[in-house]
Amino acid sequence: MNTSLTVARRAALRARAAAPRIRCYATPSAPAPTTPASLTSTQAEDDDPQLGDYPRLPFVSKQTRPALGWEDTQFRRNYGEPLHEQEELLSMWGPDVPVVAPQTALRWFSIAVLGFVSFGVFCTYAQPTIPAVRREYPFGGLVTELGGLEVNKARVENDSEPEE
Repeated sequence: MNTSLTVARRAALRARAAAPRIRCYATPSAPAPTTPASLTSTQAEDDDPQLGDYPRLPFVSKQTRPALGWEDTQFRRNYGEPLHEQEELLSMWGPDVPVVAPQTALRWFSIAVLGFVSFGVFCTYAQPTIPAVRREYPFGGLVTELGGLEVNKARVENDSEPEE
């Protein structure tokens, strides 16, 4: 008995079986470009007379390419593939492609700074008060008893009584 429900279930099972189930670093999300023609851009950005008929390649880092499927796996390129005019920026040795968007990174950094500052403020205001009265010395802070130097003076005795 082939009803439309069973046909739909079978189609869904076939589609699920055809799709890769595990996505890992080595499995490409899209088919890797294998020819220089598929890497070239059709739109002319700046008409640079020094480039002449050299292909206008898109400004995309090689770090975004899939890891496998290249003749030169270290540089993620095929032999004979034209190089971008700014290859030193777009190669595998160029600056890293940011994993996190700059706005998100700034938000995370701000949250971290706010956390450290708030922890410091909390520790400053959470200090307990001293449970005893600090010791005071008579005779002008024992200046003569400690050698006669003002530098060695201890706490001076306070004549006024603290009000309670």
